[in-house]
Amino acid sequence: MSLDFQALQARLVHLRENKIFETFVILVILVSALVIGAKTYAISPAALNALKVLDFAVTAIFLFEIVIRILAEKNLFRFFSKAWNVFDFIIVVASVLPIENGEAAMLGRLLRIFRVLRLISIIPELRVLLAAFVTAIPRMGYVSLLMFIFFYIYAAMGSIFFAKINPVLWDNISISMLTLFRIATFEDWTDVMYETMAVYPLSWIFYLSFIFIVAFVFLNMMIGIVLETLQAEHQKNDRENGEGEAGEVHIMEQRTREMDQRLIKIEGMLEKLLKN
Repeated sequence: MSLDFQALQARLVHLRENKIFETFVILVILVSALVIGAKTYAISPAALNALKVLDFAVTAIFLFEIVIRILAEKNLFRFFSKAWNVFDFIIVVASVLPIENGEAAMLGRLLRIFRVLRLISIIPELRVLLAAFVTAIPRMGYVSLLMFIFFYIYAAMGSIFFAKINPVLWDNISISMLTLFRIATFEDWTDVMYETMAVYPLSWIFYLSFIFIVAFVFLNMMIGIVLETLQAEHQKNDRENGEGEAGEVHIMEQRTREMDQRLIKIEGMLEKLLKN
Protein backbone atom coordinates (compact mmCIF):
# COMPACT_ATOMS: atom_id res chain seq x y z
CA MET A 1 0.00 0.00 0.00
CA SER A 2 2.88 2.29 0.87
CA LEU A 3 4.59 1.45 -2.41
CA ASP A 4 1.41 2.29 -4.33
CA PHE A 5 1.17 5.68 -2.61
CA GLN A 6 4.83 6.40 -3.29
CA ALA A 7 4.33 5.52 -6.96
CA LEU A 8 1.24 7.78 -7.08
CA GLN A 9 3.16 10.57 -5.37
CA ALA A 10 6.02 10.25 -7.87
CA ARG A 11 3.51 10.57 -10.73
CA LEU A 12 1.95 13.63 -9.09
CA VAL A 13 5.39 15.24 -8.68
CA HIS A 14 6.09 14.57 -12.34
CA LEU A 15 2.72 16.08 -13.30
CA ARG A 16 3.28 19.13 -11.09
CA GLU A 17 6.67 19.82 -12.66
CA ASN A 18 5.46 19.16 -16.19
CA LYS A 19 5.76 22.29 -18.34
CA ILE A 20 2.61 21.48 -20.30
CA PHE A 21 0.58 21.21 -17.08
CA GLU A 22 2.13 24.45 -15.81
CA THR A 23 1.27 26.24 -19.07
CA PHE A 24 -2.29 24.88 -18.87
CA VAL A 25 -2.71 26.30 -15.35
CA ILE A 26 -1.39 29.67 -16.54
CA LEU A 27 -3.94 29.68 -19.36
CA VAL A 28 -6.70 28.84 -16.88
CA ILE A 29 -5.64 31.78 -14.70
CA LEU A 30 -5.79 34.07 -17.73
CA VAL A 31 -9.25 32.72 -18.60
CA SER A 32 -10.30 33.41 -15.01
CA ALA A 33 -9.10 37.00 -15.37
CA LEU A 34 -11.05 37.39 -18.63
CA VAL A 35 -14.19 36.00 -17.00
CA ILE A 36 -13.90 38.53 -14.17
CA GLY A 37 -13.45 41.35 -16.69
CA ALA A 38 -16.36 40.19 -18.85
CA LYS A 39 -18.73 40.26 -15.85
CA THR A 40 -18.13 44.01 -15.48
CA TYR A 41 -19.94 44.64 -18.81
CA ALA A 42 -23.67 44.66 -19.47
CA ILE A 43 -24.14 41.26 -21.10
CA SER A 44 -27.14 39.09 -21.93
CA PRO A 45 -28.49 36.55 -19.38
CA ALA A 46 -27.38 33.68 -21.65
CA ALA A 47 -23.81 34.98 -21.77
CA LEU A 48 -23.89 35.53 -18.00
CA ASN A 49 -24.94 31.92 -17.45
CA ALA A 50 -22.14 30.76 -19.76
CA LEU A 51 -19.65 32.80 -17.73
CA LYS A 52 -20.95 31.23 -14.52
CA VAL A 53 -20.38 27.75 -15.96
CA LEU A 54 -16.91 28.78 -17.12
CA ASP A 55 -16.15 30.23 -13.68
CA PHE A 56 -17.28 26.97 -12.06
CA ALA A 57 -14.99 25.01 -14.42
CA VAL A 58 -12.05 27.29 -13.58
CA THR A 59 -12.68 26.82 -9.85
CA ALA A 60 -12.81 23.03 -10.31
CA ILE A 61 -9.49 23.07 -12.20
CA PHE A 62 -7.90 25.22 -9.49
CA LEU A 63 -9.15 22.79 -6.84
CA PHE A 64 -7.77 19.82 -8.79
CA GLU A 65 -4.42 21.57 -9.24
CA ILE A 66 -4.04 22.50 -5.54
CA VAL A 67 -4.90 18.93 -4.50
CA ILE A 68 -2.19 17.62 -6.85
CA ARG A 69 0.35 20.02 -5.36
CA ILE A 70 -0.58 19.03 -1.79
CA LEU A 71 -0.39 15.29 -2.50
CA ALA A 72 2.90 15.75 -4.37
CA GLU A 73 4.54 17.06 -1.18
CA LYS A 74 5.85 14.61 1.39
CA ASN A 75 3.85 16.25 4.18
CA LEU A 76 1.41 19.12 4.73
CA PHE A 77 3.89 21.10 6.81
CA ARG A 78 6.29 21.27 3.88
CA PHE A 79 3.51 22.51 1.61
CA PHE A 80 2.21 25.18 3.98
CA SER A 81 5.72 26.34 4.93
CA LYS A 82 5.83 28.22 1.62
CA ALA A 83 3.98 31.54 1.63
CA TRP A 84 2.83 31.30 -2.00
CA ASN A 85 1.33 27.85 -1.37
CA VAL A 86 -0.66 29.29 1.54
CA PHE A 87 -1.83 32.15 -0.67
CA ASP A 88 -2.93 29.76 -3.45
CA PHE A 89 -4.73 27.53 -0.95
CA ILE A 90 -6.67 30.45 0.58
CA ILE A 91 -7.70 31.79 -2.85
CA VAL A 92 -8.85 28.35 -4.06
CA VAL A 93 -10.76 27.53 -0.84
CA ALA A 94 -12.42 30.95 -0.86
CA SER A 95 -13.49 30.37 -4.48
CA VAL A 96 -15.13 27.07 -3.53
CA LEU A 97 -17.16 28.46 -0.61
CA PRO A 98 -20.85 28.99 -1.54
CA ILE A 99 -21.28 32.72 -0.92
CA GLU A 100 -23.85 34.22 -3.23
CA ASN A 101 -25.78 36.83 -1.24
CA GLY A 102 -25.05 40.06 0.60
CA GLU A 103 -21.64 41.31 1.58
CA ALA A 104 -20.22 37.77 1.53
CA ALA A 105 -20.88 37.62 -2.22
CA MET A 106 -18.93 40.84 -2.71
CA LEU A 107 -16.06 39.37 -0.70
CA GLY A 108 -16.19 36.24 -2.84
CA ARG A 109 -15.97 38.26 -6.06
CA LEU A 110 -13.09 40.26 -4.59
CA LEU A 111 -11.18 37.07 -3.77
CA ARG A 112 -11.79 35.80 -7.30
CA ILE A 113 -10.09 38.94 -8.60
CA PHE A 114 -6.98 38.01 -6.63
CA ARG A 115 -6.80 34.72 -8.50
CA VAL A 116 -4.90 36.65 -11.15
CA LEU A 117 -2.05 36.97 -8.63
CA ARG A 118 -1.57 33.21 -8.88
CA LEU A 119 0.45 33.95 -12.00
CA ILE A 120 3.17 35.25 -9.67
CA SER A 121 3.22 32.03 -7.64
CA ILE A 122 3.56 29.92 -10.79
CA ILE A 123 5.99 31.95 -12.91
CA PRO A 124 9.43 32.12 -11.18
CA GLU A 125 10.48 35.30 -12.98
CA LEU A 126 7.48 37.17 -11.58
CA ARG A 127 8.31 35.89 -8.09
CA VAL A 128 11.83 37.30 -8.46
CA LEU A 129 10.45 40.68 -9.53
CA LEU A 130 7.98 40.81 -6.64
CA ALA A 131 10.66 39.74 -4.15
CA ALA A 132 12.93 42.50 -5.44
CA PHE A 133 10.11 45.04 -5.09
CA VAL A 134 9.33 43.98 -1.51
CA THR A 135 13.02 43.96 -0.57
CA ALA A 136 13.55 47.43 -2.06
CA ILE A 137 10.60 49.02 -0.20
CA PRO A 138 12.50 49.78 3.07
CA ARG A 139 15.39 51.45 1.23
CA MET A 140 12.97 53.29 -1.04
CA GLY A 141 11.16 54.46 2.09
CA TYR A 142 14.19 56.46 3.23
CA VAL A 143 14.50 58.06 -0.21
CA SER A 144 10.77 58.86 -0.09
CA LEU A 145 11.21 60.43 3.34
CA LEU A 146 14.03 62.64 2.07
CA MET A 147 11.92 63.52 -0.97
CA PHE A 148 9.04 64.49 1.33
CA ILE A 149 11.35 66.83 3.24
CA PHE A 150 12.27 68.63 0.02
CA PHE A 151 8.61 68.69 -1.03
CA TYR A 152 7.72 70.27 2.30
CA ILE A 153 10.46 72.92 2.08
CA TYR A 154 9.58 73.87 -1.49
CA ALA A 155 5.84 73.84 -0.70
CA ALA A 156 6.40 76.26 2.18
CA MET A 157 8.47 78.52 -0.04
CA GLY A 158 5.86 78.36 -2.82
CA SER A 159 3.04 79.21 -0.41
CA ILE A 160 4.98 82.19 0.96
CA PHE A 161 5.94 83.67 -2.42
CA PHE A 162 3.12 82.65 -4.78
CA ALA A 163 -0.08 82.47 -2.66
CA LYS A 164 -1.18 85.97 -3.69
CA ILE A 165 -0.55 85.20 -7.37
CA ASN A 166 -2.73 82.08 -7.51
CA PRO A 167 -4.40 80.92 -4.27
CA VAL A 168 -5.84 77.89 -6.05
CA LEU A 169 -2.34 76.46 -6.50
CA TRP A 170 -0.38 77.98 -3.58
CA ASP A 171 -2.87 78.97 -0.85
CA ASN A 172 -1.44 76.68 1.85
CA ILE A 173 1.26 74.06 2.25
CA SER A 174 -0.96 71.05 1.45
CA ILE A 175 -2.25 72.61 -1.79
CA SER A 176 1.30 73.69 -2.64
CA MET A 177 2.52 70.10 -2.24
CA LEU A 178 -0.16 68.94 -4.68
CA THR A 179 0.98 71.63 -7.12
CA LEU A 180 4.58 70.48 -6.71
CA PHE A 181 3.51 66.91 -7.40
CA ARG A 182 1.91 68.16 -10.61
CA ILE A 183 5.21 69.89 -11.49
CA ALA A 184 7.23 66.75 -10.66
CA THR A 185 5.08 64.75 -13.10
CA PHE A 186 5.53 67.48 -15.77
CA GLU A 187 1.76 68.00 -16.02
CA ASP A 188 1.53 71.51 -17.63
CA TRP A 189 4.21 72.71 -15.23
CA THR A 190 5.35 75.46 -17.61
CA ASP A 191 1.92 77.16 -17.28
CA VAL A 192 2.43 77.37 -13.51
CA MET A 193 5.98 78.68 -13.94
CA TYR A 194 5.10 81.37 -16.50
CA GLU A 195 2.26 82.59 -14.28
CA THR A 196 4.62 83.30 -11.38
CA MET A 197 7.38 84.59 -13.66
CA ALA A 198 5.04 87.43 -14.68
CA VAL A 199 5.43 88.72 -11.09
CA TYR A 200 8.78 87.19 -10.10
CA PRO A 201 10.98 86.89 -13.24
CA LEU A 202 13.56 84.77 -11.40
CA SER A 203 11.03 82.26 -10.11
CA TRP A 204 12.19 79.82 -12.80
CA ILE A 205 15.08 79.02 -10.45
CA PHE A 206 12.55 77.67 -7.96
CA TYR A 207 10.96 75.33 -10.51
CA LEU A 208 14.10 74.12 -12.27
CA SER A 209 15.94 73.40 -9.03
CA PHE A 210 12.92 71.49 -7.71
CA ILE A 211 12.61 69.44 -10.91
CA PHE A 212 16.34 68.70 -10.93
CA ILE A 213 16.34 67.48 -7.32
CA VAL A 214 13.08 65.53 -7.33
CA ALA A 215 12.58 64.33 -10.90
CA PHE A 216 16.21 63.61 -11.73
CA VAL A 217 18.18 62.93 -8.54
CA PHE A 218 15.57 61.13 -6.43
CA LEU A 219 14.05 59.29 -9.38
CA ASN A 220 17.47 57.93 -10.37
CA MET A 221 18.11 56.96 -6.76
CA MET A 222 14.86 54.95 -6.79
CA ILE A 223 15.79 53.28 -10.06
CA GLY A 224 19.26 52.47 -8.74
CA ILE A 225 17.82 50.83 -5.61
CA VAL A 226 15.39 48.74 -7.65
CA LEU A 227 18.07 47.62 -10.12
CA GLU A 228 20.51 46.72 -7.34
CA THR A 229 17.85 44.76 -5.47
CA LEU A 230 16.68 43.04 -8.64
CA GLN A 231 20.23 41.95 -9.46
CA ALA A 232 20.66 40.60 -5.92
CA GLU A 233 17.38 38.64 -6.18
CA HIS A 234 18.41 37.18 -9.55
CA GLN A 235 21.72 36.05 -8.05
CA LYS A 236 19.90 34.55 -5.08
CA ASN A 237 17.51 32.71 -7.39
CA ASP A 238 20.43 31.44 -9.52
CA ARG A 239 22.20 30.17 -6.39
CA GLU A 240 19.10 28.30 -5.24
CA ASN A 241 18.49 26.75 -8.67
CA GLY A 242 22.16 26.22 -9.55
CA GLU A 243 21.92 28.38 -12.66
CA GLY A 244 24.20 31.07 -14.10
CA GLU A 245 27.49 32.28 -12.66
CA ALA A 246 26.04 32.69 -9.17
CA GLY A 247 24.77 29.11 -9.26
CA GLU A 248 28.14 27.78 -10.40
CA VAL A 249 29.93 29.71 -7.66
CA HIS A 250 27.46 28.38 -5.08
CA ILE A 251 28.02 24.79 -6.26
CA MET A 252 31.80 25.28 -6.12
CA GLU A 253 31.51 26.67 -2.58
CA GLN A 254 29.43 23.66 -1.52
CA ARG A 255 31.94 21.25 -3.03
CA THR A 256 34.81 23.12 -1.36
CA ARG A 257 33.07 22.86 2.01
CA GLU A 258 32.47 19.14 1.46
CA MET A 259 36.13 18.65 0.57
CA ASP A 260 37.20 20.56 3.68
CA GLN A 261 35.00 18.36 5.84
CA ARG A 262 36.44 15.23 4.26
CA LEU A 263 40.00 16.51 4.81
CA ILE A 264 39.20 17.21 8.45
CA LYS A 265 37.90 13.65 8.85
CA ILE A 266 40.98 12.23 7.13
CA GLU A 267 43.27 14.30 9.36
CA GLY A 268 41.40 13.03 12.43
CA MET A 269 41.75 9.42 11.28
CA LEU A 270 45.51 9.91 10.60
CA GLU A 271 46.02 11.42 14.05
CA LYS A 272 44.32 8.41 15.63
CA LEU A 273 46.48 6.01 13.60
CA LEU A 274 49.67 7.86 14.60
CA LYS A 275 48.72 7.79 18.26
CA ASN A 276 48.09 4.04 18.07
